[in-house]
Amino acid sequence: MTALRPHAEQQYADELAELAATDDRPRPPGWRLSPQAVVTYLLGDGANITPKYVGPRRLMEIAVSTLATDRALLLLGVPGTAKTWVSEHLAAAISGDSTLLVQGTAGTAEEAIRYGWNYARLLSEGPSPAALVPSPVMRAMETGAIARVEELTRVPSDVQDTLITILSEKTLPVPELTSEVQAQRGFNIIATANDRDRGVNELSSALRRRFNTVVLPVPASAEEEVDIVTRRVAQLGRSLDLPEVPAAVEEIRRVVTIFRELRTGLTEDGRTKLKSPTGTLSTAEAISVLTNGLALAAHFGDGVLRPGDVAAGIVGAVIKDPVSDAVVWREYLETVVREREEWRPFYRAARDA
Repeated sequence: MTALRPHAEQQYADELAELAATDDRPRPPGWRLSPQAVVTYLLGDGANITPKYVGPRRLMEIAVSTLATDRALLLLGVPGTAKTWVSEHLAAAISGDSTLLVQGTAGTAEEAIRYGWNYARLLSEGPSPAALVPSPVMRAMETGAIARVEELTRVPSDVQDTLITILSEKTLPVPELTSEVQAQRGFNIIATANDRDRGVNELSSALRRRFNTVVLPVPASAEEEVDIVTRRVAQLGRSLDLPEVPAAVEEIRRVVTIFRELRTGLTEDGRTKLKSPTGTLSTAEAISVLTNGLALAAHFGDGVLRPGDVAAGIVGAVIKDPVSDAVVWREYLETVVREREEWRPFYRAARDA
């Protein structure tokens, strides 16, 4: 069977192997690639190494150099700015394993970060190494790998603070066994956080000091965002046996333009101010809208992405609040979309949707 979405180290194994074979620069202890090669893996080389992140090179250099120190890395940004994507590829390039993951939620318990117990063995044998169930963070410490913590600000504050000793002392005490786990060289943590979640569970000052924060911005230009969306839709389309992206270039540009205009509250030419909807209209949502449109075109159309295939997806992405967002969308449709002659087929499809 073929995995729907292979892990980064599996999907890009050939690229990682090629970089490792030609990488003659110094590597930090426990790293599979040098910092320069990790950045090349993320940004591409224009030849055999494909870009995984499209954005400022300096941000990736700061992120990679942080992980080579004793400070952890916090990737911060609005939804859809590739925080999870970047953290996965960083872990894959540095450790060869992106699966040591803690998914942060309001229900994340301390055991998810420290360790738990096999209670059947605990009751029959008492506390023992065999009864202990290591967390992804503990396994990363033992093997000198990168651990990932997703949506850190959604984790309850008292659970967040279990990271303080791990990050400052590089040690995880196990008092039940009168022992501890000491982090091996190469260990570090990449956390992600959505800056729309500020005020949910703010990081304590003690914990924040142990992270170096890198803010991932939304794409700076429409061309950059079109490039990102095109690449990701192509990758997803291949995995789902959907039509090739070149047939979808016009619709990709239209979706990106709509999202950017509504996100910024201003039309591309700067002449018309717009109301913005309550949702984020992220790059990730644009990718989702277009992938769904490609599926419609492939299975219920002629294989060519047309305005009608993306209209319903855009309406669903924009209108999160059925009252206020519906007003925003109707105004945009009638004052902006309707006036663009080349957008008339999309205007009709969006009205029908």
